[in-house]
Amino acid sequence: MNLIERLLIDLLLQFTTAEQVNNALGDPQTAAIIVGVLVAISGALLGTFLLLRKMSMTSDAISHTVLLGIVVAFLLMIALPAMEPDISSPFLIVGAAIAGVATVVLTEAIHRSGLVKADAALGLAFPLLFAIAIILISQFTSNVHLDTDAVILGEIGVVWADTESHCLDVCDDVVITPDDPRAELGRQCVNCVVGGDIGPRDPEAVFEETCFNCGTYTAAEAWRERLIDEPPGLVFWPRAITVMLLTTLVNLAFVVLFYKELKLTTFDAGLAAALGFHPGVMNYALMVLVSVTAVAAFDAVGSILMVAFYVIPAATAYLLTDRLALMLLIAPVVGGLSTATGYELSRGNFLGIFQVSDLLRLLDRTIGLDGFTTWNTSISAAMVLMMFVFFLLTWVFSPRYGLVSSVLRRRHQRQQFADQLLMGHVYNHTNTAQAQQELAVSTLHEHLNWSRQKTQRVLGRVRGRNLAAVENGTVRLTDRGEARVQQFIVTALRDHTGGQPEAGETLSFEH
Repeated sequence: MNLIERLLIDLLLQFTTAEQVNNALGDPQTAAIIVGVLVAISGALLGTFLLLRKMSMTSDAISHTVLLGIVVAFLLMIALPAMEPDISSPFLIVGAAIAGVATVVLTEAIHRSGLVKADAALGLAFPLLFAIAIILISQFTSNVHLDTDAVILGEIGVVWADTESHCLDVCDDVVITPDDPRAELGRQCVNCVVGGDIGPRDPEAVFEETCFNCGTYTAAEAWRERLIDEPPGLVFWPRAITVMLLTTLVNLAFVVLFYKELKLTTFDAGLAAALGFHPGVMNYALMVLVSVTAVAAFDAVGSILMVAFYVIPAATAYLLTDRLALMLLIAPVVGGLSTATGYELSRGNFLGIFQVSDLLRLLDRTIGLDGFTTWNTSISAAMVLMMFVFFLLTWVFSPRYGLVSSVLRRRHQRQQFADQLLMGHVYNHTNTAQAQQELAVSTLHEHLNWSRQKTQRVLGRVRGRNLAAVENGTVRLTDRGEARVQQFIVTALRDHTGGQPEAGETLSFEH
């Protein structure tokens, strides 16, 4: 991990200075946004396939049950004498991945019994595993810094403080020996006991020469103790950036390398199996990455909010396009924008439009909030809230699947159907014995079984498009109107017969 961080630092130093790197990564907002963007990209890449496979809520289950894998792996590290317990050990990620796969296997086993549906099987499996994890934490790891609240909720606002220092200049360790001019020499009582019979002033006290600051110091420690004249060149790198960057690269590599397999097993698992692509293997590989990503994001956003990073950007992209490749591009962009705007929202700035505190003061004056006018909220929760805002805007205004476009499209279809029905009625009764009665403007609404107002509205619309005309109180089709009706008849026959209409075959409109 240190080697990767040092490589990243060396790369950045090609374009900037160590001081600028420290200023940027030491800024809580910059560090939080960087980590949040990486979490959003990682979650969106996998969440797209979870959404298309109808497994979005499986991410919720795995985000909870990976805690069992972490706890069991940590307890094994305590039990094995050859291993040193460490909450940052990679063995915890291995345990989490196993727990994620176990969740899927257990859910499928319950579902295959045929006694419960798939959603109920998931609801039975993950609460059980999560409950076991909480019990193990409370019973066996009470003295270990394994905070369940932090695991569940996360805190992205403090990722900047958990850093690893990398020395660039004046990095040699400093060794202080008794003959060093910087050594602090003095006498020390070797047989004195605090509160005992012998004190430093007693005749029995035995003293010997000693060095109080002798030893080996790192460059940073030596500078802090003022043992060197020049400070070391240090860069402080947040650990969360490295973890999430590696996770993002692994997820991206998985999607790029196995794009064809993922696409085929997602949309047609039967065909994939017939072609030898092993849908089960791809499914379990996806679940492993979902588990690893959830563990990597624990410190940043927690297990519960990580579900939103899996689901909401993918769902937003799903409303904007039908192409998988575009979904994989749009979803990370939505997640990244939500991260940046969500941090601003946590500070009370909503998209630069207004300050939340001003809105709270207004509500306090109008409906009364008992003086609650201070906006103070979780950063990761604000990021998820902005994801939902972008999803809501997409749901309403999406060009193809949005609420507004759907309403307009249904309205257009109703109008088109009414226009075709009126034109078909006129077409069927033109040059017939009943034409004078059936096509009279005054009685047309009775034959169509419409209200008079609707009839006038539809008639006005088709006349405005030069599809019909009124002569001597009766309705007739224009040449353009007749061509339009004939075109519709041919299309309807083709759809009805599954091919070209046969010669002499006709289709009439009935009302």
